Amino acid sequence: MLHLKYKSTTTIPVEAQCLTPDNLIGKSVPEIAALAVQHGNASVPLGEFFQVDGDAGDRMILIEGDCSRVKWIGSGMKTGTITIRGDAGMHLGAEMLGGEIQVEGNAGDWVGAEMRGGRIHVAGNAGHLVGACYRGSRVGMRGGIILVNGKAGNEIGSTMRRGLIAIGGDTGDFAGASLIAGTVMIFGHPGIRLGAGMKRGAIALFGPMPRLLPSFRLSCEYQPVFTRLYLRQLSNWGFRQASSFLDGRFRRYCGDLVSLGKGEVLHWQGS
Repeated sequence: MLHLKYKSTTTIPVEAQCLTPDNLIGKSVPEIAALAVQHGNASVPLGEFFQVDGDAGDRMILIEGDCSRVKWIGSGMKTGTITIRGDAGMHLGAEMLGGEIQVEGNAGDWVGAEMRGGRIHVAGNAGHLVGACYRGSRVGMRGGIILVNGKAGNEIGSTMRRGLIAIGGDTGDFAGASLIAGTVMIFGHPGIRLGAGMKRGAIALFGPMPRLLPSFRLSCEYQPVFTRLYLRQLSNWGFRQASSFLDGRFRRYCGDLVSLGKGEVLHWQGS
């Protein structure tokens, strides 16, 4: 296992796209410490910010310390695991293809932005645009799983194409906006304009029901099979909120009718 301990007190963001198991495997400790990261407008060796120990040969990376100013950790990674004992900065796991990232603290904006595979689990809170697309892109998250035990910000799953996002706490506004496909599960209180412009896909709500846009219509009340399967798997992954909702019926709303209108908002009604 490779052990990185953050030792800097800088308030200037550090962009560390090099921190992926795929990139570090086969490199010695001095080689890893010499890798370039962006610090403001300067290119600086990784060793200026992290104490580096261990071996990356097993594709396992342990990062300790407050990395809330460190951006792009795990971006584009394909295999291996990254465990962060502390907070993580923006763009965590962006465009990720595989592997697993565990964050024991909070994470910044753009967690898993445009990711295509793998799993990210944030034990604390996350910022805005979890699993969303970058400005100017047509499609956001295209596969993989993002779990956030705490709260998250605005535009969760915006233009999401495939995959699963589960938020244990409250979310900001526009959750599931322009959703193309995939599933967003919210266990807290969502903000306004839920599912605005969604085409397909599902948004499952297990907390309070917000006021939906008038372009959604009540369809029926039923017990979907896929929600039970997802909730069981979430429980197996240690997502503690899921186990309380394994049984029960959902009220189904279809929309957004100003778009394609084949999406659904499901609200848990109890067992």
